[in-house]
Amino acid sequence: MPPVPELPALPRVAAPPAAVLGIIGVPEVMRASTAAQQVDKVIGERREKLNEEAQKEQQAWRDLQQTLASQRATLSPEQIRTREKELQDRITNAQRSFQTRNRIIQEAAQFGLNQIQASLIAVIRQVAESRGINLVLHRAQVALNMNEFDISDQVVEQLNRLIPTVQLPPEGVSPNAPSTASPAAPKKP
Repeated sequence: MPPVPELPALPRVAAPPAAVLGIIGVPEVMRASTAAQQVDKVIGERREKLNEEAQKEQQAWRDLQQTLASQRATLSPEQIRTREKELQDRITNAQRSFQTRNRIIQEAAQFGLNQIQASLIAVIRQVAESRGINLVLHRAQVALNMNEFDISDQVVEQLNRLIPTVQLPPEGVSPNAPSTASPAAPKKP
């Protein structure tokens, strides 16, 4: 192995300030955030509705399959093929639709959480500065700390004041879709 080259000395610079630590439990902050609770509630309702509709559609498929099975003796081979193809097309289209709707729900959830996280960073900075803290660590990274280091409660309080709710796109609308809003047409006299 070749020898490590000698590196030239770097000029001396001022030492960083002494660390003043703060600890935060981000998962706990997010659970206590009213905006995050709103996102969880709305997204949960949308997922439940999608799940109910998917179950109804699956039952309709089973019913159609049973009907087709009971009619096989009275239908011509061409009619059977046509009905099987119609059923398969219905299943394929519905699955595609449910996948798209599920993706839109996930995008809406991420859209809402991104709004909270953007504000969370600013709030952590604000709380840290107000307490003279210059280094904030995640609670999960710390084996032992005193409660006085923990700024989670103050962050929750400020976050809920700053962003009590978030704007989610309407159900079925992707936050990533290009805006189709256009200026209102002038009314004719």
